[in-house]
Parts: sequence; C-alpha cells; structure tokens
Amino acid sequence: MDTKPSMPKWFTPVRKNYLVQLFLKSGGFCVFGHRPCPYPEHHYESYIEGLIRYWIDEDRARDNAQWQAEKLILHKTAERSSPLHGQFSGVERDIFYANQPLYYIEGLGIGVVQLKPFAKVRLASSFLRLHIDLGNALREATKNQKRKAIRYGKPLPPSIEEKVSELIKNAVTHYLNH
Repeated sequence: MDTKPSMPKWFTPVRKNYLVQLFLKSGGFCVFGHRPCPYPEHHYESYIEGLIRYWIDEDRARDNAQWQAEKLILHKTAERSSPLHGQFSGVERDIFYANQPLYYIEGLGIGVVQLKPFAKVRLASSFLRLHIDLGNALREATKNQKRKAIRYGKPLPPSIEEKVSELIKNAVTHYLNH
C-alpha cells in the first residue's frame, strides 16, 4: 500500500522552482524587497497564497478549454449539417412542391354579417389565409352535424365533405390563377 501523499495539480516543477527562487530572493520576507515592508500582502506567505489561487484558476480554465475542444471533436462528424446551396436541390424542390397540398383547412365557421357558413383556409407555403363562402354546401348536413363541425372540428359526412373540399379547391385555384 502506497502511503505517499499525492501532490496538488498546480504544483508543477516549473512553479515549484519559481516558489523556491522567490523565497531565496525575499528571504521569507517582502517579495518586492522593502525593508521593513509596510504592506502585509507583500510578505512571502500572503503573496504565494494569491499566486497559488491564480495558478489553480489558470489550470481550471485550461482544462475547461481542453474539454470544450475535445467535446467539439467528439460530437462533430464529417457529415455536413447544412446543404451547400439552399435547402433543396432543383429536383428535390419540385418533388416537395408537387406533393404539398394547395391549402390547409384551419376551421369552419358562421359569418357574423351574413350568417352563412365559411371556411378559413391557409395557403400552403404562405401566411395568407382565405375566408371562403361555402354558400349552400352544408345544406344537406343536419343542424347537429354543422354545429359539431364548426365548434369541435368534427368531420362532416363524406358526401358533404367532398362538396366542401371541391368548393374550397375551386376557390383556391381561382385565387392563385388571378
């Protein structure tokens, strides 16, 4: 069993040599050579305490910088994280826009002025919203079905849903073409 005490990290041979040279120069008294020294912080014991704290902080900063560099190397791969030119290539952009719907239905409602049903629709790849008058498209739906569709976003019966989606599609394509 090894009972030899381990030396602190800050106690390197260069620093040890500096402390010895400082002691020999000052004789254990004022490190700046004042005889008698009026400043207690200039005395060897007080001075080396601040010096040791500085060395410990310097070592901690160096170790932290090494760890940050090592962490960057460990977690950085050779793969590119961003494309060279824009988000898509020409072909990928065409495929993306071909598969994207023209619009998203955000909700159904009753207009306050005319008391007629309308659909709030957001155009794809845009912040633009259209309010499309549904007119008589919901006429075949029962009052309960209309209320549930408007209040809770429940789906309408398939036949009525087809009419509504066709009406919205026509209105959106008309808007985009003009």
